[in-house]
Parts: sequence; structure tokens; C-alpha cells
Amino acid sequence: MRIATWNINSVAARLPRLLDWLGSAEPDVVCLQEIKCSAEAFPVDEVGELGYEVAAHGTGRWNGVAVLSKAGLADVRRGLLDEPGYQAEGAMFEASEPRAVAATCGGVRVWSVYVPNGREVGHAHYDYKLRWLEALTATAAEELAGGGPFAVLGDFNIAPEDGDVWDIAEFADSTHVTEPERSALEALRGTGLSDVYPRALKYDVPFTYWDYRAGAFPKNKGMRIDLVYGDRQFASAVTDAYVDREARKGKGPSDHAPVVVDLALD
Repeated sequence: MRIATWNINSVAARLPRLLDWLGSAEPDVVCLQEIKCSAEAFPVDEVGELGYEVAAHGTGRWNGVAVLSKAGLADVRRGLLDEPGYQAEGAMFEASEPRAVAATCGGVRVWSVYVPNGREVGHAHYDYKLRWLEALTATAAEELAGGGPFAVLGDFNIAPEDGDVWDIAEFADSTHVTEPERSALEALRGTGLSDVYPRALKYDVPFTYWDYRAGAFPKNKGMRIDLVYGDRQFASAVTDAYVDREARKGKGPSDHAPVVVDLALD
């Protein structure tokens, strides 16, 4: 089984590239993030022509996640256990955001997650990010109690180690590398998950994200923030894992590249 995760950065803007990639990479399951459309507007017919069923969780132009599967799609769940919302500046109430969706595909339970960015240390969005990660950890613990194989895949907006960013000195006092964020990842791993680390095909570190500005991609000034965390059954079945840098090239790409994991399951 081939499972991938990809922050597509607008499925509408990237649909031709997505369809081409699905046809060439031939993943059985794809976890998408930042689809930026409602569930009703997701291009179900287009991906369906390639054999995929869809579980989408989106409400409009921001955020949004989906699971695409050619291996079956069962027990769909939208949202985390006790998932917090975010109260934007000027808003009267917290609003829930579509950032997590789960499904069982060919016997593998997957969550597609889009962790809040955090914006800057001390911002209300940073606190929201940490609370959201607590809810993710509680949800993962609940799922793990049901047995595996199980994995959480997506854009975590956190680089687990200093070496997962192109120059840690450039990130002083920035989000994505702070101790509270990394401690939240450690708590998630503590539920019984491990980091499925992609092999480096061209560079020493398999970055997954590069800013659109200042030639970051050709200069390889990137970050590894798109992660795959699997339980023991999932991790032990991995035969290969890599970042598909080719999908980041060309005209109009997402600023993220897909992470692809191959599994040999009984």
C-alpha cells in the first residue's frame, strides 16, 4: 500500500497538478491539507475518475482537509476529541476550523491533519495551536486503544529538530521550532507513535516546505514540517518513504511537496 500526505495549498488552484500526480505516483491513500474549499465543492468527480473515494472536511476558502482512497473508505470522522476553536480578533466567539479528518482505508486508520500555524510566539493563535495539539494527542491515544495499523499524517507546522530547518539561526524566537511546540510533538509520540523519516533523495535533509519567496526552493532553504507518525504496526510495515520534490517544481506548485510512504501489510 502506498500512502501519501500533501499540503496542496488550494485544491482548486492545484487540481490539474493533483490529478497528474495521482496518475503518476499512484498512491492508494492520500491525506490532503489546506484544500481551501467546502466539502461540497471538493472535486469528487474528477478524482473519482481515477478511482478515489473522498472524505473531505472543509467550510470555505481557508484550511480544510481530506482523505482520498482507492482502498476503501470507512468510519469517517471529522474533527478531534474536544477540539478547540479559534476566536479571531474582533470575533465574539470561538469558531471551529476544519483541520482534521480520519478514515479507515484498506484496514489502515489514517488521520489527515492541518495543525494551526501559530503565527508568532505570544499570539492567541500560538496558544490555540498548543491547545489543538493537546486535542490531537488525546484523539490519537483514543484511536490507538482500538489497535492498528494507525497513522497521523499532515502539515504539523513544527520542525521536530533543529536540523529540520535550513538554518536554525534564522528562526530565533519564531514559531515552528519553539520548545512548547516540540514538547507537544513529543507528547503525541508518547502515545505510541514514531516518526516515519523519509530518506533523503538529493539533499541531507528531506525538507517538505519551501517559501515561494527569495528562491527558497532552488536554494533548498526549506523545512521538514509535513510529517508521518505511525504506530508500531504501521512503522514496522514501512518499506520506503520519500519526499517527492518533483511535485514542488514547475509552474504554479504548492509550497509543500508530498511525503510518500510505501507499506508491506499482511
